[in-house]
Amino acid sequence: MAALLKAWTLLRQAFNRQKIYEILPAFLVWLTFVLAIVVSFARPLWVIVFIIIFDLLWLIRVYYLVVHLLASWIRFKHDAKISWLDELKTLPDKNWEDYCHLIFLPTYKEPYEVIDKTFDALAKVNYPTPKFLLVLAGETRDRNNFLDVAERLNQKYGHKFLKILVTLHPQNLADEIPGKGSNINYAGHQAQKLIDELKIPYEKIIVSSFDIDTCVYPDYFAYLTYKYITHPQPEHASFQPLAFYHNNIWESDPVTRVVANSTTFWLMTDLARNERLFTFSSHSMSFNALVKVGFWEKNIVTDDSRIFLQCLLHYNGDYKVEPLYIPVSMNTVYMGHFWQSLKNQYKQMRRWAWGAEHIPYMLLNYPKHPRMPFKKKWYYLFNQLEGVYSWATAPLLIFILGRLPLMLADKSEQSTMVAQNAPFILEYLMNFAMIGLILSAIFSTLILPQKPKNKSWLYYPIMVLQWLLFPVTMIAFGSLPAIDAQTRLMIGGKARLGFWVTEKKSL
Repeated sequence: MAALLKAWTLLRQAFNRQKIYEILPAFLVWLTFVLAIVVSFARPLWVIVFIIIFDLLWLIRVYYLVVHLLASWIRFKHDAKISWLDELKTLPDKNWEDYCHLIFLPTYKEPYEVIDKTFDALAKVNYPTPKFLLVLAGETRDRNNFLDVAERLNQKYGHKFLKILVTLHPQNLADEIPGKGSNINYAGHQAQKLIDELKIPYEKIIVSSFDIDTCVYPDYFAYLTYKYITHPQPEHASFQPLAFYHNNIWESDPVTRVVANSTTFWLMTDLARNERLFTFSSHSMSFNALVKVGFWEKNIVTDDSRIFLQCLLHYNGDYKVEPLYIPVSMNTVYMGHFWQSLKNQYKQMRRWAWGAEHIPYMLLNYPKHPRMPFKKKWYYLFNQLEGVYSWATAPLLIFILGRLPLMLADKSEQSTMVAQNAPFILEYLMNFAMIGLILSAIFSTLILPQKPKNKSWLYYPIMVLQWLLFPVTMIAFGSLPAIDAQTRLMIGGKARLGFWVTEKKSL
């Protein structure tokens, strides 16, 4: 311990505070792996006991998450049956028709067919679409293709919405990195100018930031509007919908389906625990709050979740994310080629794992906000740090490193009761954990969209059996990209991630 403290002191002297905070997540991860290996050689019985306790705690955690998954599922089924537009019309003292929806759709090199599907879903919602101000945000780097796509969309859908604002984000602006955050930051300022010209009150504007392949469910905007205008402090809240990856789920391979559904179920468990919820991917919020925090940050990769922290700090902790149980649907990373899809899946998970960059952001900015309750600061910091740590370490400790001390124990240690019973205990724990896997297989089948006519009924058993791949996907598309991202954050410089745009395939 003294050596660790000395090493930490030397690090503080050698690096500035931000760099130390950037090192912290990967430092904890690599320290865990080194200790697990070294102690497995030196004291294998200690590690065996640790792994048994660790697996037991994760079994408890699995059941805890299953309970919250069930809670979200029940709420989803309940809310999906309600006509939210009718509910809006019956609200006393709330004129829902005064509100306008500002919808950001950033794009870079996506084909027309993908964006057309998004616009088509928006045009068919159970809500007055003349209340929609759409911002189609493109990049100068893709100028010719983007302007052609924008023109075709304007001709087809322009009459259905209040306006389709087309923006072109210039290259090489100061203090930016190329990516979604800088694009919608620029688009946000352009939209603000238009809103000022139209004289729409900021407090009457509900903002939604969508990935370009996001297809909303018909009742999404009625539901969002209802939740927004009935919230006691709508300016102090973001709204996070369920995220399904159903646009091309039937065409996707089993691996990408398992990873996509795992993401959905992770978000479902967090929706039921909204005290720890961050914004993720597509989300909605008050335009007033967005303007006050200066729009999305333009020099980071994970702008979709950072916007929550910007608001949390601006309002000194008086800000939270409210769950929406009506889903939006997006594409999996499937590209029609198995190996290319796996490569894209890894890159997507690594980009999401880059959310570890929020940890230094919180540690650097918390001291600047003394009015924010310490308990709330610690709660969000701990959840974020524990989340990225477990993401990187848990699958490897459970499925691989947990077996190492059993192989390394000498004959005298193998003869102990602990060592002899450890394999059976671990097997029992794994068997009990199978309930989570079985429920995941069932839920993934229940939420499937209608089967295309060209797909055989044999796809249904495949949709269940594919969950046998879960341990492999947990390592290949869980631990490894998380370790990769956190290590890159620790190294810095050219190793840092830029924004990688997930490739979209038109169907």
